[in-house]
Amino acid sequence: MSVWDDVVGQPAAVGELRAAAASAAEAVSGVAVPGMTHAWLFTGPPGSGRSVAARAFAAALQCTSGTGCGACSSCVSTLRGSHPDLTVVNTAGLSIKVDDVRLLVRSANLSPSLGRWQTIVVEDADRLTEVAANALLKDVEEPASRTVWLLCAPTVEEVLPTIRSRCRMVALRIPPNDAVAEVLVRRDGIDPAMAAFAARASQGHIGRARRLARDEDARLRRAEVLRVPASVRDIGSAMVAAANLVDTATEDAKQRAEELDAAETEGLLRSLGVGAGARRPRGLEGQLKELEKAQKARYTRTLRDSLDRALVDIAGYYRDILTLQLGASVPLTNDEMRPTLEGAARRSTPEATLRRIEAVLEARAAVEANVAPLLAAERMTLALQAG
Repeated sequence: MSVWDDVVGQPAAVGELRAAAASAAEAVSGVAVPGMTHAWLFTGPPGSGRSVAARAFAAALQCTSGTGCGACSSCVSTLRGSHPDLTVVNTAGLSIKVDDVRLLVRSANLSPSLGRWQTIVVEDADRLTEVAANALLKDVEEPASRTVWLLCAPTVEEVLPTIRSRCRMVALRIPPNDAVAEVLVRRDGIDPAMAAFAARASQGHIGRARRLARDEDARLRRAEVLRVPASVRDIGSAMVAAANLVDTATEDAKQRAEELDAAETEGLLRSLGVGAGARRPRGLEGQLKELEKAQKARYTRTLRDSLDRALVDIAGYYRDILTLQLGASVPLTNDEMRPTLEGAARRSTPEATLRRIEAVLEARAAVEANVAPLLAAERMTLALQAG
C-alpha cells in the first residue's frame, strides 16, 4: 500500500515525486539537499490525475517515513483532506478570485502545526484571475521556509508566465486504458468487463471512467450523446439534435450538482450539530445562503464541463470513423458501435470527417469562452450536417 497507488499510468512522474519527497524528508532535518523545491506545477489533460498526483505528493511530504507509505496517520489524513497542515482549493465557480488567494497566502505563512510542511494544493491554477495570480506571485516566489505550493493546470501556457517560471514542472499524460481498468477493479471492485468498457469509453479519463462504470444513468446519457451525429440529416434535425445535446448535458450537470449540494448541506448542518427536527441556531440561514450562492456558481461550471465532456464523446465518435477510413491499426473508442461506425465511414470521406472534428473542437472552444451552450451546439450541428 502506498499513496502512489491511485496515481495511474504515470511511472516517470511518480519516480520524480518519490525522489523529491525523500529529499524533503532530509531537508526537514536541516540537511541542504537538491531535488526539492517549494513550488510545483502539475500539468496534464483532463482525467490525467493532476490533483490526485498533487495530493499524493502532499501526503508523501507529510509521511512520517518520508516515503508516502499510505498507512501512517499523516498519509491517511492528507489523502482524506483532513490534515491540519493541508489546504486544498477546489474551484466551485468559473474562477479563483483575489480574496480567495489572500486567504491562501495567509495560510501559507503559518508554520506547520502538526506535520512537516504547510502544503497548499490549488487544483485549478488556470482559473486564477489576473489579479489573483499577481497576488499569489510573491508568495510562490518567496515562500515561507516550510511551505510547499502544489499548483495544477491542464497546460503550462494556462498559468501566468511569472508564476510558472518559479515552479518545478511535473507533466502527466493520459493513462493507458488497461491501467485505468486495473485501478477500477482494484480500488472500486468493478467487474473487469465493465471496467474495460469504462476505461475505453472515457478515453483514459479516470474520474469519468469510474462514473461510467458505477452509474447506469451516466452510461445512458453517453449513449444519447453518441446518437447525435447520426441524427443530423438536415437543418431541422440539426437544430433538434443541438437542443437534445444541451438537454442531456443539463440533466447530467443537475444530477452531479444535486449529489454534491446535498452532501455539502448535510455536512454543514452536521458540523453545527443540527440534526433532523432540531432547532436551527441563529445565523444558520445566513450560512446556508452563502453555501447556496457558491453551489449556484459551481453549477455553471458543472454544466460547462458536462457539455464539454459530451463534445469530447462526439469527437471520439468521428475519430473512430477517421480511424476506419484511414485503415489505422489503433483500437476504437466506441468499438461496441463498430457496425454503425463502419457504415458512416463508407458514406463519407476522410476530409469530411476532419471538417466535422474541427466543428466539434470549435464548439468546445466556444463553450470555454462562455458562449451560450445552445448557440455553440447549434453552430456545431449545422456544420456536422453540412459536412
